[in-house]
Amino acid sequence: MAHFAELDQNNVVTRVLVVNDDYLRDENGNEVEALGCAHMESIHGGKWVQTSYNNNIRVRYAGIGCTYDETLDAFIPPKPYPSWILNQTTADWEAPVPMPTDAPEGSYYEWNEEILNWELITPPTE
Repeated sequence: MAHFAELDQNNVVTRVLVVNDDYLRDENGNEVEALGCAHMESIHGGKWVQTSYNNNIRVRYAGIGCTYDETLDAFIPPKPYPSWILNQTTADWEAPVPMPTDAPEGSYYEWNEEILNWELITPPTE
């Protein structure tokens, strides 16, 4: 089974549907994405792009709210914070400051957009 993501006018994924592989096969039995897109468009209208549940294409599986970047040929997750920057190689958002790795056991770092830095969170002990 193949998976196809429907894109809105801004290339944001609005839904992902499963398609029988038979709709993707050409006369030689090869899977062709364009055939799957044409099949989806004929039934549902709109613009469709194939995605891979195993992340074999387009970096990651398309989720609702992801944006398809045609230049990177990747599905980009929603930006978690306004200050974060898209890594053009990995198609992932990154904080402008690397997260520290020295959190004491039981504590963790959380991004604080107000101070544009990581904040050490130490949960209260019982």
